[in-house]
Amino acid sequence: MKLISIVSGCFNEEHNVAELCTQIDAVFQELPGYDYEVILIDNSSTDNTVEVLREIGSRDHRIKVIVNSRNFGVLRSGSHALMQAYGDAVIAMASDLQDPPQLIREFIAKWEEGYKIVLAIKTHSEESRLVYLLRTIYYQTVKKLADIELVAHTTGFGLYDRKVIDVFRQLNDPYPYFRGLISEIGFEIAKIPFTQPTRKRGISKSNFYNLYDVAMLGFTSHSKVPLRLAAMLGFAMSLLSLLAAIGYFIYKLIYWESFPVGQAPIVIGLFLFSSVQLFFIGVVGEYIGAIHTQVLKRPLVVEKERINF
Repeated sequence: MKLISIVSGCFNEEHNVAELCTQIDAVFQELPGYDYEVILIDNSSTDNTVEVLREIGSRDHRIKVIVNSRNFGVLRSGSHALMQAYGDAVIAMASDLQDPPQLIREFIAKWEEGYKIVLAIKTHSEESRLVYLLRTIYYQTVKKLADIELVAHTTGFGLYDRKVIDVFRQLNDPYPYFRGLISEIGFEIAKIPFTQPTRKRGISKSNFYNLYDVAMLGFTSHSKVPLRLAAMLGFAMSLLSLLAAIGYFIYKLIYWESFPVGQAPIVIGLFLFSSVQLFFIGVVGEYIGAIHTQVLKRPLVVEKERINF
């Protein structure tokens, strides 16, 4: 029997993890030709999630649990869990039930057709329309700037062949942007559209900083356009400034007594150039920060406990 590894990260999901395992088991009851394991990595939850996971693991040896020593963030924690999966195929999904386990059947069907990567694409979402619109704008922007074609409206929920995970292990990226890496690898991708439901229990753990971190990682990992834009815009503004300075100088020479330079052009120019400089210093800082993370080569996570491995 082919083994399917289900990988899911969780943080304060005590009310969802048991139902997640139940729904996954129900799906595989209708897929008798496959065996499965569930790898749940807990990112140092502050509620009773770990206790619930221990109880589930004591009843079912297919439920494997990793408990992190602290919260290492969703990207690092999720990537570490993926690398602990050695099934013939690996399915990554969220533990809050916003990634419907029922799609597993369609993932496996596409995988059996020969696709190495099968991704769930959010064509509709029951979340805020404003949030969905902002995500759409972000994906369109990244698509235009990135060196590769990134898949829009995917959270990473999908199936990955063992070959894909083996390549991912070889990359040894200490802070991986997995959604970009799967496009970087280059395997053909099958896309499954779905409507993302709202969260039934608990609250989302994603805040503005987490979303900003992932968004900037998408830019810095797969595009040099912001850096080149800074250089080109800096050159263009320098040229305009030189022309304006020459124009002011000539006009002053002609109308020496009647032409006052005034403070307005100086103040406006100062604030304009200062704001542009600060913006692009921030852009350069993001790239330097990404390089700094790569150079440190810290482990993705530090484990405190393992269950059923």
